[in-house]
Amino acid sequence: MHKAKFYYKIGEVCEITGLKPSIIRFWEKEFRQLKPVKFGSNHRYYTKNHLKTLQQIKELLYTEKMTIEGAKRKLDEDNLWSKNLNPAEDNIISEVRSELEKILDILKH
Repeated sequence: MHKAKFYYKIGEVCEITGLKPSIIRFWEKEFRQLKPVKFGSNHRYYTKNHLKTLQQIKELLYTEKMTIEGAKRKLDEDNLWSKNLNPAEDNIISEVRSELEKILDILKH
């Protein structure tokens, strides 16, 4: 299991997702949900939300055999509530949602 972090470099993302860097960079151009954070340098940093989105795209394209356009529509339908948010706001909301889901899970048990 990988240590939980706020940001992951592309090499770490490749290891976690099993995707090649070229695929991830291509998908960044195709899917608006994949906009890595850049701090001062040109290095890409991905959040847990990006990892989740990459896994979802991988599932849609490789397992469900959807086209890129079909996967885009599906992601937009699933994320309709956040359509007008910029990527930074969307990441913050995803992080808060993840933490709230953990708290809810603790309260259920």
